[in-house]
Amino acid sequence: MRRIALVTLVVDDYDEAIRFYADALGFRLVEDAPRPDGSRWVVVEPDARGTGTGLLLARAKGDGQAARVGDQAGGRVGFFLHTDDFARDHARMTAAGVTFLEDPRHEPYGTVAVFQDLYGNRWDLLQPAG
Repeated sequence: MRRIALVTLVVDDYDEAIRFYADALGFRLVEDAPRPDGSRWVVVEPDARGTGTGLLLARAKGDGQAARVGDQAGGRVGFFLHTDDFARDHARMTAAGVTFLEDPRHEPYGTVAVFQDLYGNRWDLLQPAG
C-alpha cells in the first residue's frame, strides 16, 4: 500500500500553529520533537486513530518561505478536511473562532464550506455525499 503520510505546512510559529490545529480544529498532536538545528519536528493529524495524512508544521526560514505562509496554494483551496458529521464539526469550529468564508452549501459531492486557517490558507470542510 502507498499513501501520502505527511504534507508540509509552512507556519510562522510552532506553538500558535499547534494551538490552532489542536484546539480550534481538533487535530491530534502526534509529535513535537526538537531538532539539532533548533527547529522542531511537529506533526498533527485530524484522525485520532492515526490512519490519515498528517501535517508537518514547519516554521518558515528566510524571506522566501515567510512570504508563502498563508498562501501555500496561491489563494485557492489547498486543503480538504473530510468529516462524517458536517454540522457537528462546523458548529465546534465556529465556536472555537475558526473563520468560515461562506455559509455551508450542498453540492452533488457533499456538504461543504470554505474556511481559513490562522494564516489565511483556504480549506474545505467537506462531508462527502453518500
